[in-house]
Amino acid sequence: MGRKKSCENVLQIVSKLDVMGVGTMLNISKVILAIIVIGLSSYLLITKNFELMPYLMLFLAIFMLVTGLIECQRNRKGIWGYLSILVSLFILFVSIQGFLFN
Repeated sequence: MGRKKSCENVLQIVSKLDVMGVGTMLNISKVILAIIVIGLSSYLLITKNFELMPYLMLFLAIFMLVTGLIECQRNRKGIWGYLSILVSLFILFVSIQGFLFN
């Protein structure tokens, strides 16, 4: 019950800023971020130049955050939405470390 309430609070904040609808905006963002992550990771693997890795991790963190918000929006009983948000925060932390120490 507490997890559902906290997820509803996050969605209320997002919906106040939204014009098109939370679901539509998040799904479009998810597709765009997925294309960016796949393209950037393909570039890094082909060229074997990993200087752009913090940027890849930043986009991956945002992608995982959007995925978690979509799962919370669907009000599923599982923990996957919260786990996705938690993983996105960890990836964001690692990405910020990559920016600071490179």
